[in-house]
Amino acid sequence: FVFYNNLKSPDGSVKHWGDNRTGEGEGDDETIEVDLTNVNSSIQELLFVVTIHEAEKRRQNFGQVKNSFIRVYNLETQEEITKYELEEDFSRETAIEFGRLYKKNGEWRFQAVGTGYNAGLQTFVEKYVY
Repeated sequence: FVFYNNLKSPDGSVKHWGDNRTGEGEGDDETIEVDLTNVNSSIQELLFVVTIHEAEKRRQNFGQVKNSFIRVYNLETQEEITKYELEEDFSRETAIEFGRLYKKNGEWRFQAVGTGYNAGLQTFVEKYVY
């Protein structure tokens, strides 16, 4: 489970490069690097979820976030493989399941998801870690 307080998976194949809480500046706000060749062979799926920290307390939701997207690119060639932009207005949702990498017939594939939840990080910890 990799997130802003645990920036690296135990096998080192997934690295989160830090949390940009303001969204200011050029380029991507946050980067998660995945080395698919080093992902533990027992792992069949990697889920990419974004939550708003303390959303209820701060009275924030994804309806207030503009230009949200996930993109997959080849780190070696810097070639963008795919990009999925959220187009729906998630005015009540405080978490978004953006997409997933999954293994099919031994090959990694990406699927855009775009499902919103009125939940926080703990919900996903309970769902996927325990």
